[in-house]
Amino acid sequence: MLGSPIQMGSPRPVYTAKVLSDPATAGNDAGGEGEPHSRHREARLGSTDKELKSGAAAADSVRTVPGTPRQRGPGGEVMDAAGGSRNPLPRPCHVLVLLNPRGGKGKALQLFWSHVQPLLAQADVSFTLMLTERRNHARELVRAEDLRRWDALVVMSGDGLIHEVVNGLMERPDWETAIQKPLCSLPAGSGNAVAASLNYYAGYEQVTKEDLLTNCTQLLCRRLLAPMDLLSLQTACGQRLFSVLSLAWGFIADVDLESEKFRRLGEIRFTLGTCLRLVALRTYRGTLAYLPAETLASRRGPSPAWAPQAPADTHVVPLEQPVPPHWTVVPEQDFVLVLALLHSHLASELFTAPMGRCSAGTMHLFYVRAGVSRATLLRLFLAMEKGRHMECHCPHLVYVPVVAFRLEPKDGKGVFAVDGELLISEAVQGQVLPNYFWMVSGYRESPPSLKPQPSPRRKSQQRPPPAERR
Repeated sequence: MLGSPIQMGSPRPVYTAKVLSDPATAGNDAGGEGEPHSRHREARLGSTDKELKSGAAAADSVRTVPGTPRQRGPGGEVMDAAGGSRNPLPRPCHVLVLLNPRGGKGKALQLFWSHVQPLLAQADVSFTLMLTERRNHARELVRAEDLRRWDALVVMSGDGLIHEVVNGLMERPDWETAIQKPLCSLPAGSGNAVAASLNYYAGYEQVTKEDLLTNCTQLLCRRLLAPMDLLSLQTACGQRLFSVLSLAWGFIADVDLESEKFRRLGEIRFTLGTCLRLVALRTYRGTLAYLPAETLASRRGPSPAWAPQAPADTHVVPLEQPVPPHWTVVPEQDFVLVLALLHSHLASELFTAPMGRCSAGTMHLFYVRAGVSRATLLRLFLAMEKGRHMECHCPHLVYVPVVAFRLEPKDGKGVFAVDGELLISEAVQGQVLPNYFWMVSGYRESPPSLKPQPSPRRKSQQRPPPAERR
């Protein structure tokens, strides 16, 4: 159970609060009829800057009765009892907000009061606000919390805190029920890639900072839910963990982790880190293998049995065994980077996967071979802000949609970054668990499942050379 609400020198008391809607806006969800933000903020934001009416907190909160537990499809994907999409969050609803006050530039708490609470007040969303105090604190909290008290868990920080929450849910004895609790991402960290991706899926213009936070809060007020994929990872030392965003090795992982000391600079830390790493560009020797999405589609047969004791990784074999013969193997060589990505953005201003959202159960795999010049690599990252990097036709950059991969470092160089969190450099493999958990989003439908026929290819997408195809 969570203890008393935490106070950490905030400008206002941190408390359990029932937020009442303004009588003038009763019956309308805040932001439900609003427009997505552009880069130029408009005066319409002033309409939310009104005096808030706070009532008695937990005693007046309206709880929902737990519904029928959702089932899982043959591939482990979440479904409701009828096999369809899930209903929206109720109105009114009560959410637990887990906020990291030190994330990004350290202004998350102030941003909550100035940009989030006014919209929640209009939308009949009551909340309990809890501040995380240390690394893995959110993981510990959700591992022990009675989740029936909340209609959703709202995570206000960067991608690392969402990573903690999901892994905490998956570590519970009742993980299969716990992971069904809807999640919401409110960006207040440095990267904010998950929030930026949800903003993109909702049809909003690419924005950052307070505009992105406001857009994501509006999504919460609209209450729509959509299923999201989860990346299941296994390491050589036997560790099992789950990613909501990405696994990076090489250049991107080094930039992510080495720029941590510039966290107070916000998103610009990644630009600074990129420049510093370009000056001392490194290569990383290893072997990469993957199961292409189109290969799986052509080979799809009876679905394997679902293992009730843990999520089943049905496309991978133990790391000590060779990969299956229908996988594609990239011969051992030097890489500049390898990136497995579930979503469209790698940061709020890095539109890394402009080819569109993957089919359910599929992820984007990018890798850059050694030999690329510093100038070309810089052009790729500059073009990535607008999603134009694939148009550079860089011969060293390869992209392929996959359902599983294995990466084996050979020289011990570099580290892995999983959702921005450090993982030691050792053999790792992963596969996508399709439509595995629910998030507040701007759309209701899940992405299409893999079909027997291959997807159309764009000329701008660099494909694996013939020597690497199986």
